[in-house]
Amino acid sequence: MLNLETTYMGIKLKNPLIVGSSGLTNSVENIIQIEKNGAAAVVLKSLFEEQISHSASSTLMNNEYGNYYPEAEDYIKHYTRKADVERYLELIKDAKSKVDIPIIASVNCVSNTEWVEFAKKIEEAGADGLELNVFVLPSDIKKSAKENEIIYFDIVNTIKKVVKIPVALKISYYFSALAKTINELSFTNIDALVLFNRFYSPDFDIESLEVKPSYIFSNPSDLSLSLRWVAMLSDNVNCDIAASTGVHDGRAMIKQLLAGAKAVQIASVLYKKGFKEIGSMLETLEDWMDRKNFTKIDDFIGRLSVKSGENPAAYERVQFMKHFSGIE
Repeated sequence: MLNLETTYMGIKLKNPLIVGSSGLTNSVENIIQIEKNGAAAVVLKSLFEEQISHSASSTLMNNEYGNYYPEAEDYIKHYTRKADVERYLELIKDAKSKVDIPIIASVNCVSNTEWVEFAKKIEEAGADGLELNVFVLPSDIKKSAKENEIIYFDIVNTIKKVVKIPVALKISYYFSALAKTINELSFTNIDALVLFNRFYSPDFDIESLEVKPSYIFSNPSDLSLSLRWVAMLSDNVNCDIAASTGVHDGRAMIKQLLAGAKAVQIASVLYKKGFKEIGSMLETLEDWMDRKNFTKIDDFIGRLSVKSGENPAAYERVQFMKHFSGIE
């Protein structure tokens, strides 16, 4: 018998496949279908810090971080704080009453201000964990890398004092010293890091002369970025790692597990192929494990990771030269 069980954020999962935060996880009906198709857990669609802390009008006018989320204005202008918060808490409660898989709440945040108190309500509503989706675009020419990075540590340290449920931090790769920052974040007492979050990027319509979003969904080619960093850092952090972005089939999931991820998050592929793809990916995993004579996930997680070292980036450069250029 194959055993697909794994542990992520201290939560026991029946398999390593998690449906990540997206519009697909914003209704109980979808979450029920996600469970039926075999996913081990679900991360609810993120609630914006702006929705929790302020009314839409005051946020858009006064919040200095508003420009970090180009989609924030369109997303929050139709809602009020009270309606959004109550609806989100009800989603957690309803989902917990209808499915057995873990429900992980998600907050898209850029500060450790008064919204943090809402984390207590998330815990009280029954969420099994909390994912903090933090992305501070280093676009302010007056702010140093250290000033931008301290925001992540402030958020995590404040949240960990407020809740007892497991906390994951979903981040981008926009750091001047990515390996060192990820390592330091892993020692803040968080339970997991998610590599990496996906954010909207601008594009130009040269006919209408308007700015529009580009590449809403990830592509299979996006896998390589997170795969590299999961492989280099999974043995050098003090928490679990979940891989995200670019996982579009079972083979990609297997690669991330071999790199050292304890779980894998998917979303874009479900928009393109539907929830049935969850079962297909798990079937690919089982077939591969059977062919390789692995009986449980722990038999191969991290099998192809870069083992502990002081400078994994330098090791990766050596591997590149040896394996891809033929230079010893």
